[in-house]
Parts: sequence; structure tokens; C-alpha cells
Amino acid sequence: MNLLVLNLLLALAWMGFNADFSLGGFTAGFVLGHGVLWLGRPLYPNQRYFRLLWGSLGYFLWLLKEIVLSSLKVTASVLGFGEKVQPAVIAIPLDARTDLEITLLACSITLTPGTLTLDVAPDRKHLYIHAMFGGDAAALCAETKDSMERRILQVLR
Repeated sequence: MNLLVLNLLLALAWMGFNADFSLGGFTAGFVLGHGVLWLGRPLYPNQRYFRLLWGSLGYFLWLLKEIVLSSLKVTASVLGFGEKVQPAVIAIPLDARTDLEITLLACSITLTPGTLTLDVAPDRKHLYIHAMFGGDAAALCAETKDSMERRILQVLR
């Protein structure tokens, strides 16, 4: 059985046992169920559930930090005391191969202020982005691959 489904069932059982059908009751049941499954993880040696759950949470928090920092950078530039705007269209070579990996990367780039995903090459080996601060295309490409794409692939592979 999928450990996520099992964790959800444990959370529902906790809610039923305590007669607390609220978001707080579900959260408490989910956390406790996760702890029980964590203790029993040797019984499920081939499950990626824990790595995927915690890796996704880590990626979400990292992306949130990047969105805030990029927002501040764009705001400073718009107000006239930040980096000078140098728009550029950049082709980023992809290590991501699956639809999920490419889509998550493209959406993450678009969510980050100052960048926008334009297209995926027909051979799926490049991702075309528009960057507000694209003066150094090689550095932006390397930064995107080393931070965002690497993190996505660590979680999903």
C-alpha cells in the first residue's frame, strides 16, 4: 500500500477516535501517523515517501525564499536604486527529462519574479526563459541549473 494513503488513513482514524473532525485534528493525526510510519520504515525498504515528502517541503521553503529575494530585487530595480534592467532570452540546457520535472522547473522559474518561462525546445533539451536581469546569461543559466533544477531532480529522482 502507498504510504501516503496509509498516512491519510491513520489521520482519519485519529480524527474518528478523538471525534475531532477539524483541520487541527487532521493535522495532528497526519503528524502522528507520519511518526508511526517513520518508526516502521524498515518494513517498507523501497518506499520513497519520506524522501519525497521532506524533499518537497524543503524545496517549497527554498522556492518561497527565492521568490521573496527576487521580489526585493525587482522592486529595488523598479524604484531606481537596484540593478539595471537588462532583458534577455536565454536557452537553458535541461537535465530534466520527464514531463513532471520539466513542468515543475518551468513553473518554478515563472513564479520567481523577474523570470518567465517561454517555451521548451521540440527536442526537450532546452528551456527558453526571459530574464529581467539577463546581462550575464552564462551565470544565470548556471545559477538556474545549480540551484533550481538540481533541487527538483534531487526530490523527484
